[in-house]
Amino acid sequence: MRDLAQTARQWLSEGRTAFLARPVAEQGFGPREPAGALLVDPRGGCVGSLYRGVFDAELAAEAAALPAERTARVCEVSVGGDEAAEARLTCGGRAEILLQPLAAVPAEWWELLERGAGVALVTRLDEPAEHATSVVVRAVDAPTNDAERRAGELLGTRRAGRDALYGESGLVLVEAYPSAPYVVVCGGGELADIITRQALLLEWEAVTVGAAAEAEKELAAHADAACLVVLTHEPDVDVPVLRAALAAGVPYVGALGSRRTTARRREGLLAAGVPEAQIALVHGPIGLDLGARTPAETALAICAEILAVLGGREIEGLALRNTDAPLRG
Repeated sequence: MRDLAQTARQWLSEGRTAFLARPVAEQGFGPREPAGALLVDPRGGCVGSLYRGVFDAELAAEAAALPAERTARVCEVSVGGDEAAEARLTCGGRAEILLQPLAAVPAEWWELLERGAGVALVTRLDEPAEHATSVVVRAVDAPTNDAERRAGELLGTRRAGRDALYGESGLVLVEAYPSAPYVVVCGGGELADIITRQALLLEWEAVTVGAAAEAEKELAAHADAACLVVLTHEPDVDVPVLRAALAAGVPYVGALGSRRTTARRREGLLAAGVPEAQIALVHGPIGLDLGARTPAETALAICAEILAVLGGREIEGLALRNTDAPLRG
């Protein structure tokens, strides 16, 4: 969806008739992009990605047939095994696709998406789904109903996603697009480079810094999305940076090092007045216990831990900090 923002704004400025298509419910298809969406031109033009294009022509035809007085249509689509294989889908499936005129989607939605802000769209559908009313919910907004509360929960996972639920006003589609995790790597070297590449592969953002002041500046500038990975073993850098991240409430704080180094950092944080409860939030030794030996494997273990923590997964039995396992394979 985020990649559609620039096109959507351009089409709106041109007064172009177009529709936004995305699933309300789905079954099958195998692994897929959970936040896929499509801009549909009734003349057959499509921008975006939804089920690898297998329904593009069908959705364009549905959009062309949508009466002007209606602001939504839910289309049922399905694909069998052979056609799914031709489209390079893992397997067949069926879905209910919401088609909504582009003009009915708040302009603020596209503006915030293009800026990279954490934001959700709550769309209420009448029964039958002939009209759709969408409102924008930002990550910082306090929820006023179940749909907005669910939007906040989805944004909190730091992963794009959708959910359909029934409330007092009927069926509601909640679509959440959090800010991409922004990984601040404090300390350089080969491992820092590989962590950065791994983060980019996951469509995160990442930056490598050397000084404590640089790290603190990056954490403050990306407060709603920052994650901290400390690689440096310099006491005048690692302790101040960890302290700043904990004070700022950064959702993931990890530090590479031996159990002796981890203990030294703990003592440094205690001496700096950091409460025990906050120190316990530091993932150190860093990473999941994957038996990592090489820099690439270590980067994978670190990014896997970040992903699990941001997604609210239970990792206590897998985290290196909670095991007696060797730190190198």
